This record gives sequence, structure tokens and C-alpha cells, in this order.
Amino acid sequence: MADAVRTGETTAAELLQLALQQSERAQPKTNAICKLMEREARTQLTRLAAGPFAGVPFLIKDCAQDYAGLPTACGSKALSGVVAAEHAHVVRRYIEAGLVIFGKTNLPELALKGVSDSRAFGRVNNPWNAAHVSGGSSGGAAAAVASGVVPMAAGNDGGGSIRIPAACCGLFGLKPSRGRVSSGPGFGEYWYGASSEGVISRSVRDTALALDVITGPEPGDPFLVAEPGVVFANAVTRDPPRLRIGVTTASPIGMAVHAEAKLATENAVKLLQGLGHEVEEATPAIDGGALATSFLHIYFGQVAALVAEARAKGAGRAEFELLTRVLATLGGAVSAGALTMQLLKWNGFARALARFHARYDMLLTPTLAHPPVRHGQGDPTAAEQIVLDMLDRVGLLGLLTRLGWLDGMIDKIARDSLQYVPFTQLANLTGTPAMSVPLHWTAEGLPLGVQFTGRLGDEVRLLQLARQLEQAQPWFDRLPDWVRSG
Repeated sequence: MADAVRTGETTAAELLQLALQQSERAQPKTNAICKLMEREARTQLTRLAAGPFAGVPFLIKDCAQDYAGLPTACGSKALSGVVAAEHAHVVRRYIEAGLVIFGKTNLPELALKGVSDSRAFGRVNNPWNAAHVSGGSSGGAAAAVASGVVPMAAGNDGGGSIRIPAACCGLFGLKPSRGRVSSGPGFGEYWYGASSEGVISRSVRDTALALDVITGPEPGDPFLVAEPGVVFANAVTRDPPRLRIGVTTASPIGMAVHAEAKLATENAVKLLQGLGHEVEEATPAIDGGALATSFLHIYFGQVAALVAEARAKGAGRAEFELLTRVLATLGGAVSAGALTMQLLKWNGFARALARFHARYDMLLTPTLAHPPVRHGQGDPTAAEQIVLDMLDRVGLLGLLTRLGWLDGMIDKIARDSLQYVPFTQLANLTGTPAMSVPLHWTAEGLPLGVQFTGRLGDEVRLLQLARQLEQAQPWFDRLPDWVRSG
């Protein structure tokens, strides 16, 4: 698209109009966009930057990607009036690359879940089957790309939020290394550095170029990751060397893994071996249950902090969804010492994964433990929601949590929330890059990606492998029938 604009084959205005038309067609089916920014986009056209993506229509996520003058609602009614004073650095870099931002994509409240179903903006449907979820938290971004609205959309990933929706929607999703892309100026390390900025796309080439555009530090960033030493867009034109890859399909939290997820991984192994790579059963020496507990502690703590910040700005507690209120209460009941103890465990996870990477170039797992679930599958029951709401409203939930009386229910909430997505949090806590590659479609016609986790700072090898897999088993032209027919 950018080449067509450069050569005069089309114009940025024509591409924007096409994107708006496809969005109008797709929105009733997917609900991918929560805020249209047509006026802002047309203003951008008048001062279009001459970057590598000049003229390409684009969508940003309504979380941690501030656009000056507009609210960043994070999928919440409570935050819908909080207007950003300046662009996030990553948004400014997208604009400087020539991308034309015409909307914000839908997500779960506060980007908290692997499904996108906020009360504020409604659920996002999977373009391949509207009865199923598109994943989360960047579910709107994935739905927009998979429905042909844009070739690439912005996301961010604090526990799998790029990789999960990419896997659900048949797309490529890369979570960069911690510190590769700035979280500023609103944040130093978003979610203690567990979250990274990136894109969801239909093309490894486009993801590589997008990473070139957004990579690099900004003044005030808390630390620097080693420079890649190459241009990502150039590096992906070369095949990787022969890689040694460890593979496992066992859930790190000991729960069932669907046969289709295992099949997706087994087929990926055969494809890798056919390309000359060495693959063998292996897994890092990490207690998956301990890692999940550590992740959930920072998850609860972040929710408590975000809700407290919003309330300090005038938001009412009732404006938040029940699950958000419950998680905020759980986070508020955790002591500073307990949270710090869990954060200190990240070092052990990172060292163990580094020892694994001393022997293996990558770890291969399913991205999801289950094909994209149906809407509502895995949610708390109606009875559980009534009990939790009552306890929260009368103020007993926090007290019972501190007394340990609700440990069983907390454990159930935690296991329910991770049972379908137990593989993605490892890369977030260790800061390593990881990607979901769309190599499998189920017997029911739903996408189901596989995940590769690489060494810290080594996005090049991941992108090279992804490009090699893309050439061996192309996915770019795979689109839902209703998109293709239009």
C-alpha cells in the first residue's frame, strides 16, 4: 500500500476511504473499533509524514497508546473522560512513519483478559466465527486485521495480549523484548516491564518494518536493551541458520491441553524438521504454577493501582465492571512485602529460561491451550457473580480476602483465567521476545497459532524463522469467506 502511494498508483486519501468502507462493512460483524477517528485521520492527511508506511491506514489500541486530545478509555466507562495531553511515544513514531490513524480498537476493561468483552464497548467477535472470541486484550486489533479493515494494527502485550488474539484470528503477532519499545511518556515500565508494544499483522515483512519504526529508547526510559545491530526489515530477507528448538505441549499449570493445540504444535514440528531444524522434547526448569502465581500477584496489584488512580480522578467504583472490582480488591489485600517477594521471583524465572536458551535457540509451545472459545465460556457462573458482587458492595470481600477465607475462590478465578492461555506469561515475566505464528486451522475452521519464545533481545532469529515458515506454509491470503467475497 505504501509503495502504491509512493508510485502514484493510489493516494493516502483513497486508501483511507477504502479502510473506512471496509470498517463500516465489518463493524456490525466484529465490533473491532471502539472509537472512530475520521476527523483526526483527515487532518493527518494534510501533513502526512514521508515515512516507510506513508499513506497506510492504521488503528491503535485504546490502552497505553495515548493520542493527544482524545481519551484513552482502556475499555472502561470509568476512564472515558480522561483525555491524553500528548501522544504516547509509540503513537508519535507510528505517525512519523506515515501511518494514518483513523480509529481505536476494542479491548476488555483495563486490558485484563484474554477475551475482549468490555461493558463499555461490547464484545469483539472472531471474524472466522462470530460465536467465538477474537482473543484479548488486543482483540479488536486482531479482528480488524482479520476482517480486512487494515493490514496491520497496533497492540500491546502484558500477558499474551498480542499473541493470544493473533492465534485466535489467524495472524502473526510478535511481542518484542522488554525495553525494545518505549512505554513513555505515561509509563516507565508498564506492568513492571511485563508489557511490550507491537503490532498484529498478516505479514512478517510488515511486522519487521513496524518494529524498525518503533524500536529504540526515549529520554527518561528506565533502561536500554541492546541495539539489534541490524535493520529488521532487511534481516527477514535471509533464512535463519539451522536452529535447535525445544518443544512441549504440556500446560505449565497442569491443566488439560486440547487435542487441536497439540496437533498444531506437532504439525509445526514436522514443518520445522522439513526445513532442516532440530526439534526435541524439552522445557525450561521452571515451576509453572509458581510463575502463574507471580504473574497474578502483579496482575491484581496493577488493577488495584489503576482503579485507585481512576477513583482519585473522580471515577466511581460502581463504574468498573464486577471482575475489575474483585481483582482490585484482591490486589489491595496483598501486602507490599508479598508483592515484592513475587517480583523477586522474576529473576529466577529469567535465569532458568536463559539456561534453557544456552542449549536451545527457541522454545516451541501452543500459543493457546484451546481453540478460540465461545463467548462466555470460562466466565464465572451467575451464582458466583452474585456472591462476589454482594460481598464487594458491602465491603466484606477485602476483609475475607485478608483473612484467607476466599483462597479457594481466588484460586479458582486464577485457574479459570489462565486455563486457556497458560503458555504466554513466561515471556512477559522474563522480558524475552515471543511470537505466535498462524500455522494451523482446526477441523471447525478456526485459527490456532503456535508460539516461539526466543532469547532476550533476539527478535531477528524469531522474525527470520517466521518468514521462513510463512514462505513454506503461506497464510497471507487466508481470509474469512465473508471478507473474501466482499
